[in-house]
Amino acid sequence: MSLLELDGVHVVHRIAGDRLFGRASVYALTDANLVLEPGETVGVVGESGCGKSTLAKVMVGLQQPTAGVVRYRGASLWEMSAGDRAAKFGRDVGMVFQDPATALNRRLAVAKIIRDPLDVHRVGTGAAREDRVRELMSLVGLPDSVADAVPGQLSGGQRQRVAIARALALEPALLVADEPTSALDVSVRAQILNLLIDLREKLGLAMVFVSHDIQTVRKMSDRIVTMYLGRVVEEAPAAELPHGARHPYTRALFSATPSLLDPVEPIVLSGPVPSATAPPSGCGFRTRCPKATDDCAAALPPLATGAPGHTYRCIHPEVPAETIGVSPS
Repeated sequence: MSLLELDGVHVVHRIAGDRLFGRASVYALTDANLVLEPGETVGVVGESGCGKSTLAKVMVGLQQPTAGVVRYRGASLWEMSAGDRAAKFGRDVGMVFQDPATALNRRLAVAKIIRDPLDVHRVGTGAAREDRVRELMSLVGLPDSVADAVPGQLSGGQRQRVAIARALALEPALLVADEPTSALDVSVRAQILNLLIDLREKLGLAMVFVSHDIQTVRKMSDRIVTMYLGRVVEEAPAAELPHGARHPYTRALFSATPSLLDPVEPIVLSGPVPSATAPPSGCGFRTRCPKATDDCAAALPPLATGAPGHTYRCIHPEVPAETIGVSPS
C-alpha cells in the first residue's frame, strides 16, 4: 500500500480585489497527482511561487485542498475526524520548515522545543520523554550543552538541527523538508543535507524534499517532480535527469544551475512568470517557452509518458516525437 496519495488536488485562495471586480482567485495548486511509497524520497522543484510550499503543506495536513483527495495509507485524510487525523496521521508525519529562526519558539529552551510533540501526544512517562530528547539531540548531532539554550543563542545550522529533531520526535514515517537549507550559510548547507541523508537511511524514512536547487534535489531524491504555476509539469526518476528531461522547463532549471559532471545546453527564458490569478490558456509555460507555438495555447497538453515512471505535459518535448507515447489525461 502506498504511504501517501494526492488525487486531483486543487488549492484555490480567495483574495481581496478592487471595488469594481471584487475578489480574485489565486490558483496555488492545480490538479496535483502524486504517489509516495514507504521509504522513498521525492524531490519537488520549481521557481519561487510555483506551488512547492503549498504542495508540502497539503502533504502534511496543514492545507486542506479546495478539491481532490489526499489519502494516507489508503484512508482519505479529510474524511477523518480531527481526532483520528491527529492520531493516525499527525503523529506519523514531520515537517522541517524553511527558516528555523521563525519556526522555533524563541522563548523556549532547546530541550523543551524537542520535547513538545511528546508532551502534546502524551508519549511515555516524563522520564521516558527526557531520555527521548537526549536521544534525538544525539541523533541530529547537538551537544548536551545546548539543551537549556534558547534558539537565539544557537547558530543557524544548530537551529535547523533542533527543528529536525522536533520533527522526528514521534518517529514519523514521512518527513517533509520545505527548503530546509535556503536560510542557512553556504558553509553549513552541506552538513544539513548530509544529516538528512543519514537520517533517511538510518530510520527508513520516506521524505519529500522541496527546493529550487534542482542539482541538490537530484542528489537527494529517487524521483523528481517539476512544478510550474501551480501544476506538476514533469515527474521523472532522478537517475534519468538532466539529459532525460523532456519538459523544456525542467531542462531550463538544470541549465540555470550548471554541473561540471552533467553539462546542459543553456535555455534562456524570457518574460515574467504569469500571474497565478490569471494563468495562460493551454500550457502555462508557453509564455516563456522558446519552443512554444499557437498549438500550445489551444489546450492543456495531454499527459505523455516516457520511460517507466516518467510523465510530462508538453507537445514539443526535448526528445524526438517518435519516441513518445501519449496516454489520456
